[in-house]
Amino acid sequence: MVKEAIVTQADNFVDRPYSPMVTRIYSGNSAGLFFSNGNIWRRQRRFAMTMLRTFGLAKSSLEQSICEESHHLQEAMEKEKGEPFDPVPLLNNAVANIICQIVFGRRFDYSDQNFQSMLENLTAMAYLEGSIWALLYDAFPALMKHLPGPHNGIFSNAGSLEASIRREIERHKLDLDPSNPRDYIDTFLMEAKKNRNSQLGFDDGNLVLCCLDLFLAGSETTSKTLQWGLIYLIKNPHIQDKVQTEIERVIGQTRQPTMADKPNLPYTDAVIHEIQRMGNIVPLNGLRMASKDMMLGGYVIPKGTTVMPNLTSVLFDKNEWETPDTFNPDHFLDAEGKFVRRDAFLPFSAGKRACLGEGLARMELFLFYVSLFQKFHFSTLDGVELRTEGITGATRTPYPFKIYAKAR
Repeated sequence: MVKEAIVTQADNFVDRPYSPMVTRIYSGNSAGLFFSNGNIWRRQRRFAMTMLRTFGLAKSSLEQSICEESHHLQEAMEKEKGEPFDPVPLLNNAVANIICQIVFGRRFDYSDQNFQSMLENLTAMAYLEGSIWALLYDAFPALMKHLPGPHNGIFSNAGSLEASIRREIERHKLDLDPSNPRDYIDTFLMEAKKNRNSQLGFDDGNLVLCCLDLFLAGSETTSKTLQWGLIYLIKNPHIQDKVQTEIERVIGQTRQPTMADKPNLPYTDAVIHEIQRMGNIVPLNGLRMASKDMMLGGYVIPKGTTVMPNLTSVLFDKNEWETPDTFNPDHFLDAEGKFVRRDAFLPFSAGKRACLGEGLARMELFLFYVSLFQKFHFSTLDGVELRTEGITGATRTPYPFKIYAKAR
């Protein structure tokens, strides 16, 4: 039924429903990339996908940028000198820097205070947006907007992030060269000059909100997946050993990995896919709204009904997966050890609202994972059992954990 709703009947479930919280942050369903509807959503999504290709996937330099960022990440882990540490801030730094290069045209040093402030606001906002406080705000907005409580953090974090993004936009305006756009912001500003009177969202206010969405979607989800990867491979050391054996056989311990290595690393690829399946980063996907009266799975769905595509039901379906509740890379391997795709693998959702950064995320996950496990063996404190149940906010987050990174 999930596939019928988001793929077969995609046009009927493409809009987002009304949300008081979203309306307060995004001025209703007419701004940003994730919550907007209609022509603005279509045009802005198409524009963002083009920019990701232009400044990301179509540029071999992005692959190099990810590899260079992985070196910064490795150096930060080496500075821990064999002591146990929390990997989450370092993973957040590395992943956020990739989207920074696409949107802002530059990376930030991990010690940059403005960068760290942005990441703290992002993390807090992502958690609160999926918390009970957000649900209470949407249910009782007239009351909640006058009450103190954690829900106010959603709006203060969003405001701080928007202020940081506005500063970047103003900096871009000072030295914009139309003959040589550097990034998403430059190209958006150029497009805005061509579409001054259009109703397609090319204005400074919407640029801020689109950048906000790119950061939320482009850093939170990938970083969380990397975190779950460390947990599952530490809990399954025999799988970590097999991954490292395959990497060593194909790449060695010194050569920089590239995307061209992927077909020759089927076991590693299968492990990454299984991490995404078990990590289940966005379990409830984004809410959809029926655009007209229709039938779905034999049920009448009236126009305006809010529908929640439950991706968990697909990723853990006992009719689709041999061992749905067990971490098992064999789900993605055939009898000969070759990688196989599975129709029920939908961590990026599907249809017209599928994650627009899916290609970028796949590249990041592969290159970051391979470079990390090429250089380090990961473990945790003796006697500590890492938890695989998560904290659910806008994304599903691991409970705090510490690791050892031992150079190989």
